[in-house]
This record gives sequence, C-alpha cells and structure tokens, in this order.
Amino acid sequence: MSSTTSAHLKYFLPPSDGRRVYTNINADPVTGKADRSWVEDDHEAQIENVRGSEDDYTLDNSGFQFYRRPAKHTSASSAVIFDHTIRRHRPGEADDSPQRRQPVSLVHVDHTTASSIARVHRHLPPTDAPALLRRRFQIINLWRPISHAALGWPLALCDYRSVAKKDLIPVALIYPDREGEILGIRYNPNHKWKYLRGMEPDELVLIKCFDSVQDGSVAVMTPHTGFQDPTTPEDAPLRESIELRVLVFYD
Repeated sequence: MSSTTSAHLKYFLPPSDGRRVYTNINADPVTGKADRSWVEDDHEAQIENVRGSEDDYTLDNSGFQFYRRPAKHTSASSAVIFDHTIRRHRPGEADDSPQRRQPVSLVHVDHTTASSIARVHRHLPPTDAPALLRRRFQIINLWRPISHAALGWPLALCDYRSVAKKDLIPVALIYPDREGEILGIRYNPNHKWKYLRGMEPDELVLIKCFDSVQDGSVAVMTPHTGFQDPTTPEDAPLRESIELRVLVFYD
C-alpha cells in the first residue's frame, strides 16, 4: 500500500508586470545572491511514495521511470552524455561552485525546446546536427544516490499527466558568455507528486527533460525538485547523489 508525505515545495512566480523571466547565474559580489526577476512561491504538497508500484510509471506515460541495475534501455539508436553533477547536502554551506553543488529545491525542468535544440548544436558536430534534429530526440537525466540511501532530501517527480501548459515558465539563464533556458513551474493544485523513499545506490530513475515528439502521445518532460521529507530519521546520512544528462536519438 502506498503512503504519502507532506512537504513544502518551492515553485516559480514570474513578475506581474510581464517582464522577462531570468536568472543571472553570476552572483552579485556584494550580496552573494544571483539577480533574478522571479520570486519563490512556497506551497505544501502531498508526495506519494511509489515503492512497490514503480512499474506503473514510465518515460512515456509519466515522464520518469525507476530501475534497479537496469538491463533494459530506451530503444534509442545513439546517446551522448554531455554533463554530470554530483550533489551533496551540506547544511549552511553555499552552492557557489561546481564542486559544492547542493540538492536543488526549486520545481523545474532542465530544458526547454529552444535550449534542447541548442544542446544538439553545442555538443554534436555541425555536419551531424541538422540530420539529428529531423529525428526523434530526447534529453534524459539519470539520477541515483551514491554512498548510501537517499533518505534526506529525496527527489520528487511530478507526473506529466498532471501538468498543464500554463504551468510552464521559460526562464533565461544568463551566463557571462551565453544564455541557456530552463522551465520554471508555476503552482497548480492538480500536480501529482511521486517519490521513491529510501532509494539505494543500486536504484536509479530516468527523468525526461525533453522529447521532440509533442503530439500528445507521450510525456514531454518531468518537473522535479529535491525536498525536505519530514519523515526522514534524524540520524539519516546527508544526501549524496549523481546525475548524468544525456542526449538520446532514435532512428
């Protein structure tokens, strides 16, 4: 039988005056904070522990899929790993460098359509990109704990079937030399949140961040966030996790 936990999730609230939604990645040298045009919008949510019913959720119906030492695959014809991040929960420390990444506590999707296409151009040879973009392609994250079970700050995943188009907010990420773009997520009480409590290092979840098939037949992406689970034992080890980001192409 499934159980649920109640937690506060941080959503995006765009500026009311219609200004561009952005985050300046470089922190202000005086305040130590990144300039941005949006604010956090805190809401309590019920998050269902799907342990025992993991097989009900797939990349194409919900946008995420759990595995234990997977032998299966996505049926893709090629894949390109373009990024990886190790996150360690360090209470009181700043998330100010690639070596000090903390769990992300904002509801988001890592890519938009525009930034997904830009990834193909950025990471594949210029001679290959046009043909690859004519095929079905996806961006999929592989997330799993390392060292020990992820009891503290687990990962919550929002079932794509509960997400409305109006919930999606493109957010520009402004770097010194370029711009990226993610999807911030606006609060919707219809969101259905799931997690796999106590994920072990030999368990992983694939998270769809983009799918070029957008005809309504499959999930296109999965909003996700780390969250503070009030049922976490006080003596639980601090979360350590790794995520890989992969471009996946189909014939």
